[in-house]
Amino acid sequence: MSEELILDASLDRGLAPIVVTLPDGKRLDFSGPVTGCEIAAAIGPGLAKAAIAVRVDGRPRDLTTVIDRDAAVAIITRDSAEGLEILRHDAAHVMAEAVKELYPDTQVTFGPATETGFYYDFARAEPFTPDDLEKIEARMRDIVRRDEKITREVWERDAAVAFFRDLGESYKAEYIGEIPEGAEISLYRQGDFVDLCVGPHLPSTGCLGQAFKLTNVAGAYWRGDPKNAQLQRVYGTAWASQKELDQYLFQLEEAERRDHRRLGRELDLFHMSEEAVGSIFWHPKGWTLFRVIENYLRMRLDAAGYLEVKGPQLLDRSLWEASGHWEKFRENMFIAESRDEKVLALKPMNCPGHVLIFRNRLRSYRELPLRLAEFGSCHRNEPSGALHGIMRVRAFTQDDAHIFCTEDQVTAESIAFCELLLSVYRDFGFDDVAIKFADRPPVRAGSDEIWSRAEAALRDAVEAAGLSYTLNPGEGAFYGPKLEFVLRDALGRDWQCGTLQLDFVLPERLDASYVGEDGGRHRPAMLHRAILGSLERFIGVLIEHYAGRFPLWLAPVQIVVASITSEAANYAGEVARECSAAGLRVVLDTGNEKINYKVREHSLAKVPIMLVVGGREAANRSVALRRLGGKEQEALALGEAVARLKEEATVPSSS
Repeated sequence: MSEELILDASLDRGLAPIVVTLPDGKRLDFSGPVTGCEIAAAIGPGLAKAAIAVRVDGRPRDLTTVIDRDAAVAIITRDSAEGLEILRHDAAHVMAEAVKELYPDTQVTFGPATETGFYYDFARAEPFTPDDLEKIEARMRDIVRRDEKITREVWERDAAVAFFRDLGESYKAEYIGEIPEGAEISLYRQGDFVDLCVGPHLPSTGCLGQAFKLTNVAGAYWRGDPKNAQLQRVYGTAWASQKELDQYLFQLEEAERRDHRRLGRELDLFHMSEEAVGSIFWHPKGWTLFRVIENYLRMRLDAAGYLEVKGPQLLDRSLWEASGHWEKFRENMFIAESRDEKVLALKPMNCPGHVLIFRNRLRSYRELPLRLAEFGSCHRNEPSGALHGIMRVRAFTQDDAHIFCTEDQVTAESIAFCELLLSVYRDFGFDDVAIKFADRPPVRAGSDEIWSRAEAALRDAVEAAGLSYTLNPGEGAFYGPKLEFVLRDALGRDWQCGTLQLDFVLPERLDASYVGEDGGRHRPAMLHRAILGSLERFIGVLIEHYAGRFPLWLAPVQIVVASITSEAANYAGEVARECSAAGLRVVLDTGNEKINYKVREHSLAKVPIMLVVGGREAANRSVALRRLGGKEQEALALGEAVARLKEEATVPSSS
């Protein structure tokens, strides 16, 4: 449609001219009210075809919305993040329509978009089965092919309550009945299906496309309250194109194959048990991996001038009250009582203990910056439903450190920490790291003046480090702003691990001070920092990132020496001892099984290197070197093989 036609259509409405300002600053003049569809067509036919909604003065609206005043307008397309969210929300509505057509006695509640798809909660006496999901998905595809027009209607509250009550939709009626009288209530109609929703939605069901799939069913509660009725939550995923859907489904399959819980069992690294919910039983291989990581990090911290400390597990309630954690964090603490009726808490974090170490004696400015590090064992009383393998536990180890410094030293210390963190991530195989700046949360300690000072100082520091960042509004710690370091794994998933927090509050609350150059007492700035965060969680990330196939320096078992014949057993033992003497982690396999069996078993255990020896190797004092995943083997003299593997297994950044 040409702009002239749009202008004529607008004139037919007989209202005053309006000016539409596009995101690039370009202005379009219309002689009267205009819809999002007409604006998209005025810009170009390609955009008109791709458009699914419109943003008016920052608010997303339906394409059919009539704009009757001057406004800033942006067209939303299906391939944008905002457009994808609308697609997914529509997929939820199409699913609800399909369920109502197939199972009319089912009540619908609510169905939002999610980060990767959508869900809808249903009240139904019979549980949904996998066969049901197939039928629902097939009916959804029929509804898309019908291309039903989607229209928005504004209703009076009481009329909407009566409408849904007459339909037998008691959950919808209950919810609408609690909306304040006089508030605008919008319903969306597609075919015979009507749902409560603020929108926006696609122009028709056909705009959704076929790039969606239902994935699973889970339990839920009405309004998320366990005291309320239990519902069935049907999950699905939806994408702008079939290619994106296929890529996501492949990623799901790969993520399942890499699941750290599954690999933890298969590789004999750890297990979880009902006897210690939220805690980890580390097996020898898993604990070896843990110690390799801990020792690597200790080496890096020593080189960076950190001093390692160790604080107690149980600390008196009075300390947590003074620090502010009792008020903000009490429900997540494990509480104990001593014989003298003292109330103690297992520490959920290390920072108050480090302040006590700092203030144990009078400090001079000459001692600053003072970097206190601890592999602190912490406990948090997480809800059982939030626990997830070793990624979310109740007992964990933080690679925690606190830097006490002057305010003038904050920038230099922050830059040094960022460089250290990024170097550590590179050593573990993570090159893609994003940074988020989290500012003051709604509930916080300290004055606005202190917060403004802390936010400005931390922002200046990250900018001085030459690092780009995005804002994460309101997500700072209760005592100070923070940087969140988010690494991306082999599947493109993001994991927030490291943090850097600037705190002027805790030193004040716990009365930490140092003697300045002027002879007076001053409060130190306190930088809370972690690189890996929880070691347990980071190990889970590593397991999934590498699919259990760790690089040689990290592998719990680096080498298996396997004999082909019993006659070569003694020589195999000698090879294993040579490897062990070189500092390599080695296992000896002189069992009676055939060599093909041994290769298969140790490959399943994801051991990086096999040194195979038989009579010929024993006579030549050589080995046949096989690498995990490779089909070829390399003949090497024993000394050469050991020297090469020792070099390959060198811990990064150790030289």
